[in-house]
Amino acid sequence: MSVSAYLDRVRREQGLFTIEEVVGLSERGNVIYDPYSTLISAGAVIGRGNVFFPGVYLFCTDGGALEIGDANIFHANTLFEASAGAIRVGSRNQFGEGGFTAKANRPGASIVIGDQGRYLNGAAVFGETVLGSGSQLLGAITVDSCRLEPGGSFRESDPDRRAGLLKGAGAARGFTVPAGHVIVGAGAFSASDLQLQSNFHPKV
Repeated sequence: MSVSAYLDRVRREQGLFTIEEVVGLSERGNVIYDPYSTLISAGAVIGRGNVFFPGVYLFCTDGGALEIGDANIFHANTLFEASAGAIRVGSRNQFGEGGFTAKANRPGASIVIGDQGRYLNGAAVFGETVLGSGSQLLGAITVDSCRLEPGGSFRESDPDRRAGLLKGAGAARGFTVPAGHVIVGAGAFSASDLQLQSNFHPKV
């Protein structure tokens, strides 16, 4: 058996696209830099114009659903797992650099990610979480059942009109970050630490 035949056999057994099927995503304008290291479940719904760096993993099983929109960038060490719930991703988001994880892997889990967000440097998302359009996770933050309200992206000139933001490192559980606000964490995040984003980025 050739190496490529073996790789395809293993992928089929695990419910993944074959290497040729991964390459076939390019017919919709997707860019796959290394189809050998990009693992995508055959049940995943993939849009157009996405960019996949090496080492990206998009998994969904019969118990989950995974939908990806258009023009997202998936940097290396990005993992999505929809095994017990749904993950729905909009368009024009950046996942990584520095890795990103989203897992709907327990009963009742649901992760919704809007458009034009940035999720960098090891952020990980679980539970019933909504990352509104323009939101940001910057750092090794474990987010469990939180909501970041939508707003402008990081390109918005008025920081108090930007979407909710978490930055730093630690665990964030069970609260909402309104638009225009940020929580900076060092080990833990608390809703009592909400600040206006203009405290860090003066208005132009």
